[in-house]
Amino acid sequence: MKYVLMFVETEQFAKDLAAMSADERERAYQRVNQWFLDHSDKIRGGHKLQGPHTATTLRLDGPTPVTTDGPFIEGKEVVSGFTEIDVADLDEALRIAKEWPGCPVVEIRPVES
Repeated sequence: MKYVLMFVETEQFAKDLAAMSADERERAYQRVNQWFLDHSDKIRGGHKLQGPHTATTLRLDGPTPVTTDGPFIEGKEVVSGFTEIDVADLDEALRIAKEWPGCPVVEIRPVES
């Protein structure tokens, strides 16, 4: 079964990352890279996303389409990346997601077939 793991950064996570020394930050990135290597047999794709300041939102729920800069909601959490995994079931998806060494929130959604 395919799932998408959406990696969600919080304001505190971003502050903590910015406060790290270059060496600490490099070690944190190495842990993330190792997670991808450890699960490469299950990963089917994904990307890091550019920051929310690059977002453009198109709202189609009014009489005419409205385009705005930025994410569609103001929030303290931002989806910063995603990956698609192919696993046996939700339990396996949860096991993999629990090992994620990056940002503190991972949303897991099944992919519709």
